[in-house]
Amino acid sequence: MKKTVISLAVATSLTLSFTSVQASTSANASQHQSSEQKVLKKINAEKIYQDIAYLSKKPRVAGTEAEREAATFVQKRLSKLGYESAVEPFTFTGYTPAASFSLSVNGTSYSPTTFTYSTNGNVTAEIVDGGLGTKDNLANKDVTGKIVLVQRGTITFGEKVLNAAEKGAAAVIIFNNTDGELNGTLGGANDNYIPSLAVTKEEGDKVLTSIQKGEKPSGTVKIEGAVVSERTSYNVTATKPSTFKKKGTNDIIVVGAHHDSVAGAPGANDDASGTAMVLELARVFKTLPTDTELRFVTFGAEEVGLLGSEHYVSELSEDEKNRIVGMFNLDMVGSQDAGDLVMNTADGTPNLVTELAQASSTRLNGAPTPFQAGGRSDHVPFAEAGIPAALFIHSPSEPWYHTPEDNLDKISKEKLQDVAEIVGTAIYDRSRPDQQGSSVKKKATFKAPHLYHEQDVK
Repeated sequence: MKKTVISLAVATSLTLSFTSVQASTSANASQHQSSEQKVLKKINAEKIYQDIAYLSKKPRVAGTEAEREAATFVQKRLSKLGYESAVEPFTFTGYTPAASFSLSVNGTSYSPTTFTYSTNGNVTAEIVDGGLGTKDNLANKDVTGKIVLVQRGTITFGEKVLNAAEKGAAAVIIFNNTDGELNGTLGGANDNYIPSLAVTKEEGDKVLTSIQKGEKPSGTVKIEGAVVSERTSYNVTATKPSTFKKKGTNDIIVVGAHHDSVAGAPGANDDASGTAMVLELARVFKTLPTDTELRFVTFGAEEVGLLGSEHYVSELSEDEKNRIVGMFNLDMVGSQDAGDLVMNTADGTPNLVTELAQASSTRLNGAPTPFQAGGRSDHVPFAEAGIPAALFIHSPSEPWYHTPEDNLDKISKEKLQDVAEIVGTAIYDRSRPDQQGSSVKKKATFKAPHLYHEQDVK
């Protein structure tokens, strides 16, 4: 009988406990849903679209007046929302592409492309085979005063050019190792570069065959109008402190995008879409209570090597780096012709940003947004500093990526709304005053390669 009494007591206790947990869980879910609605009701894709319309009137190449105007527009919009915002200049070495360039071999004109940071020159000389342009390939070759033909692969374009220059070569021709044009960068300015052009695999193979036959072909490499100079780009920043001075978490969340574009492209999707979404999220969160500091940043000079975000991270104190629990990077988030939304992390592993976003996308859409390894955008410098960060982007990219066709009529308001809702609710899930979620420890610092967003480097 005693056992029966004890069993009944335990059963009653368990029932009451389970009922209590159910009630608590239900209350928390209701509270969470109510908080989330505060964000969802505020997000307006039309406002994002209108800001894209303004920003994408013309290309916003880093270091130009158009980029400065874009930065000023962002800063004024943030100030109008009530933020203390700032335009923060930084300098970088910029490159103006050659006004003209040409290549002829034995009097026959070819159709080359040029490399970013290639230097001017007018060289007529014998063309010799330089293999892949490695130091070993060139070690026993006499290339002094000659044009060296090298194939793409193994090392970067810049290394190939420097290796040839070190051996006394006068110019370099790099030919592709696959079909199609070769568009690339030497990676940065260098006084030791010599004139360099690129040709297709078919054209390169033709010249190589001539060399192998012992014909000693003569070539003329001509590049004019390329300019390397010191330039100024801009980051734009605004901060929303914790609403609660004494009860805040002391954590920081960064929401960022780049406002520059490539030459010739109005950059409606890349990345006026991300910039405009940062502005919209700043508007949404301005009047919402948060126990976490929120920073809204648009970066300059992303398209020439993630320079704005690198500069921003380099200026952070160790205390700030330790306090930043997540960086949400918005890049190309509105094209109607791109694929589905994905997240990229620099090392391919999950972090607080991906976990928050997967939770919010599951609640909103019934399935978690997938993530994968990927660099080539402004989340990378944050990840290199040990800060959890992820890129939000649609994959595969639209066909007119980095072309004059990246304009407003390719933007989908539905995609803008979807991404803004996922990111906005993910951020609020971590920053709302009643949030109970556990923080994810930041990953160890690692050094990911700097992968340029728009051009091949090898």
